[in-house]
Amino acid sequence: MTDEASLPVDYDMPLLLDACRAVDLAVEVCSWEDPDVDWSRFDAALLRSPWTYVERLPDFLAWCERVTGLTDLVNPLPVVRWSLDKHYLVDLASYGVPVVPTWIAEPGVGPGVALREFWALHPGAREVVVKPTVGAYSKDVQRFARSRETEAAGHIERLFAQGLCVILQPYLESIDRDGETDLIFFDGVYSHAIRKDALLLADGTTSVPTFECRTARSADDDERAVALAGLEAVTSHLGLARPLLYARVDLVRGHDGKPLLLEMELSEPSLNLPFADGSAARFADAIAGRVRRRGGRPPRP
Repeated sequence: MTDEASLPVDYDMPLLLDACRAVDLAVEVCSWEDPDVDWSRFDAALLRSPWTYVERLPDFLAWCERVTGLTDLVNPLPVVRWSLDKHYLVDLASYGVPVVPTWIAEPGVGPGVALREFWALHPGAREVVVKPTVGAYSKDVQRFARSRETEAAGHIERLFAQGLCVILQPYLESIDRDGETDLIFFDGVYSHAIRKDALLLADGTTSVPTFECRTARSADDDERAVALAGLEAVTSHLGLARPLLYARVDLVRGHDGKPLLLEMELSEPSLNLPFADGSAARFADAIAGRVRRRGGRPPRP
């Protein structure tokens, strides 16, 4: 499932469609914005690139709820609701998952007060990352040095004015050197990983994630352990009966060199299939296993 604006930049889709057909899965590409789709025709609606949801989150969540009553939404509705708001980082930390230090400011708190509390909690931090708890594509994510506190406060105020909650995190210089590592899992099993270049530039600008900023790599054992701990925490927190069908866990390294969880993409992540041979086949096998265990059949004409 996708939308017309996002499908042209969904680099995973062609590989995934071919892999699904290779295991005899009948698949159709549909748009969540198309009111004429009869979702009850399908055994499952697989969320892949419905990326226009960022501007229409209430509509998207209402669509997810409606489709859940008609077919098997994957990943399921509780996961979608939970993972689209980065308050989840607080939940993960409560399970002992090592996450990037996170301070969340709610609308109504003075931006200056929020920044002062953040600096007091992280006296060694030289820069702060400011971003909304709901967002994607690095939209409205900025990096500020201590000397730019007035600009940081202004950015927080603009996000508050939109009714958004705001995350404050220390900027970890290791990202400039090592980038971030994005690990992909199918049915709870590690499949592959990529390195993504740093997107927040020192001059305050933000690069949009592109195909070119990614390179294939193999995740280290300590990175896999942290990612798995995060996935286990999600299963426990949401009371899921089985592992997530697909997940992407984004990690960076802290000042001590140990991996920290930056984000979890569990609803509609880019899975970076073009960077790993066999990854599309592994995903298709996982999908086929789920559908066939439920007695699935091809879509009805």
